[in-house]
Amino acid sequence: MDQEPKRVATAITGFTMLLLTIALVVFSEHGYHATVDALKLFFAVVFPSLLPFFILSDVLLATGMVHYVGVYLEPLMRPLFNVPGVGSFVFSMGLAAGYPMDAVLTAKFRRQGLCTKVEGERLLAFSNSADPLFIFGAVAVGLFGQPALGAVLALAHYTSVLMVGITFRFYGRRQDPPPQEDRSGFKSLPTRAMEAMMRGRKEDGRPYGQVVNEAISDSMGTLFMIMSFMVLFAVGLRVLSRSGLIVALALPFQAVFRFVGLSANLVPAAVQGFFEIDLGAAAAAHAQAPLLQQLIVVSAIIAWSGLSVHGQVASVLADTDISMKPYFLARFLHAVYAGVMTLVFFEPVETVLGSTFTLPAMASRDFVSPTPMVPTMMNAFHVAVVLMALSIMLLTLAVVMVASWRHLRFAAGFQRWR
Repeated sequence: MDQEPKRVATAITGFTMLLLTIALVVFSEHGYHATVDALKLFFAVVFPSLLPFFILSDVLLATGMVHYVGVYLEPLMRPLFNVPGVGSFVFSMGLAAGYPMDAVLTAKFRRQGLCTKVEGERLLAFSNSADPLFIFGAVAVGLFGQPALGAVLALAHYTSVLMVGITFRFYGRRQDPPPQEDRSGFKSLPTRAMEAMMRGRKEDGRPYGQVVNEAISDSMGTLFMIMSFMVLFAVGLRVLSRSGLIVALALPFQAVFRFVGLSANLVPAAVQGFFEIDLGAAAAAHAQAPLLQQLIVVSAIIAWSGLSVHGQVASVLADTDISMKPYFLARFLHAVYAGVMTLVFFEPVETVLGSTFTLPAMASRDFVSPTPMVPTMMNAFHVAVVLMALSIMLLTLAVVMVASWRHLRFAAGFQRWR
């Protein structure tokens, strides 16, 4: 009985790939142009945006700095999201660099034993977010031509991220290990943080030259894996569109859109966004539909992130025991939450900013063309560095707040003991 589903899945996958290969041969010209467009997007935006974060995250992990920050933020992350304090590093880096940065770091944490299987699945559920550069630059400015819309999309996206995290804090509670006895005694928080940092550095043990060298090589390998998935899904989606097979995939979306009252003109965008986030967002922005409905669909697509990103995450997690099932559920919840929160934030943001949102003037641009819509390589790198600096500042502020709270609680406990 167990082998039968595997046989069916294998047969479906095999015949699907065969049909796509035949379609690619028939529509070879369209496949070629889709490949070129995907490569342009990768080298113009994805490569310069992610490479610095991939390298620096490896170095920070090897130096023990992640362990240091984790001790400070454990009192914040554990009650709120039921994940260890080091999860704050994954969350902040995912926020600054976007997907699949969170999956890369979660996989590394799991391999090093910094989180359990369930904690890794919880962490992956809410740390998978789009970076502000994509929301404000590529979508709000590039697609809609209205920077103020970025505030609506960002508020909806990051609020729904926190909602997913709080929802998933209850996931797998029965599998949580029993709480460990606090043996730190009266050690101060900075002392325990420094001990954790030194312990993390000792466990790694590699010379710094080797750390940097392996960080660069591992980062390049991960980035080219991401590039391969981008090309694969861009070509597959283009071939499906040209062959007409994508019409059959639109039927479930038509039923859902009719039920919730969204324009049928947004169905093609939802189908494309189901596979690839960039193409789906562009199609939604250019569809003939009310602006609010466009934003709801775009917000849901960004939260879902597309099967292309899901494939990247699955590839990164392949050598760990972290399951993809909670990840899929989290992305679905994120899409639903984001769509609802877009509806909630639209009018208040419009009122606060004192501007009237209008439909985008352009309706025929191709998102995967790197100019003038997407940022240049240097702009992407500069924004990535700024975002990382902001993330570090926010982490520092959180550390100070938690340390102050722990100090006051310790002082009160000491007075009672006396």
